[in-house]
Amino acid sequence: MTHPDNALTLLLALAIDAVAGEPAWLYARLPHPVVLMGWLIGWCDRTLNRANAPALQRRLLGVAAMALLLGVAVGGAWLVSAALALVPGGWIVEAVLASTLIAQKSLYDHVARVAAALKAEGLAGGRKAVAMIVGRNPESLDEAGVARAAIESCAENFSDGVVAPVFWFAVAGLPGLVGYKLVNTADSMVGHRTPRHLAFGWAAARLDDLINLLPARLAGFLIVVAARVTGRRGAAAGRAMLRDARKHRSPNAGWPEAAMAGALGLALAGPRRYGTEVVEDTWMGDGRAEATAADIDAALVLMRVACGGLWLVALGGVYV
Repeated sequence: MTHPDNALTLLLALAIDAVAGEPAWLYARLPHPVVLMGWLIGWCDRTLNRANAPALQRRLLGVAAMALLLGVAVGGAWLVSAALALVPGGWIVEAVLASTLIAQKSLYDHVARVAAALKAEGLAGGRKAVAMIVGRNPESLDEAGVARAAIESCAENFSDGVVAPVFWFAVAGLPGLVGYKLVNTADSMVGHRTPRHLAFGWAAARLDDLINLLPARLAGFLIVVAARVTGRRGAAAGRAMLRDARKHRSPNAGWPEAAMAGALGLALAGPRRYGTEVVEDTWMGDGRAEATAADIDAALVLMRVACGGLWLVALGGVYV
């Protein structure tokens, strides 16, 4: 059998991820690809990011680190993809590899645990569950804050963890997907405005902003469509996205979050605490701030339908 195009491989990868997610038995024995990326990024941070170096030097070393990391990751993925293209059925192995870097099932499961914990254990359980998926201080959250945090994470990670990986696989195959995950992981590790990483992590943060520009807007659009398909507030979702997305401190996260806020009739974002730092974001959406576990369930329905939209796009690509 000849090697099929990216669309068929992508469709199979989406199906594998939806069914199997990230098998715990496998990653108890082998390191997850993102763990390997994290090890490489951490090594560069420890080796190149010297606290006593001038800021400009640290920024340039951060640029060099990203170039090195991308060269290794994308080059390695290209070699693997090229080798698999020569093997009968190799495209199936490529789909399995790609599925490990798409987060439909794992995102759904993590967010669903927050709703279940709120229902079964109240605020204490909700705080414990939401701490697994957000960086903010859970002890500062009431039940509505826990629910909003889970919904915001659902929307933002639908973009970062599902739409963007799919987008970059569609554009550039396995090398594009691996390159995206490398940058996204680097941004989460070193792309912070802290004294240690403000200069060194500049390249990772700016590159992550750039490669998420189109996927984030596509994610917002898919949530708007999902709201209309499910009988939610599709028009309100579109209005909130176009009006409020740019209010977010991130140039990208506001698009899916604002769409989700409008679709559910909520107000999301707003001031929130990360450790000891308070981020004074403006509210997105013009609904209620008192979110509930039922709203988390509704957000998950929208996410699943929006994932279905991605499946349809991939399926359409098979026949183009």
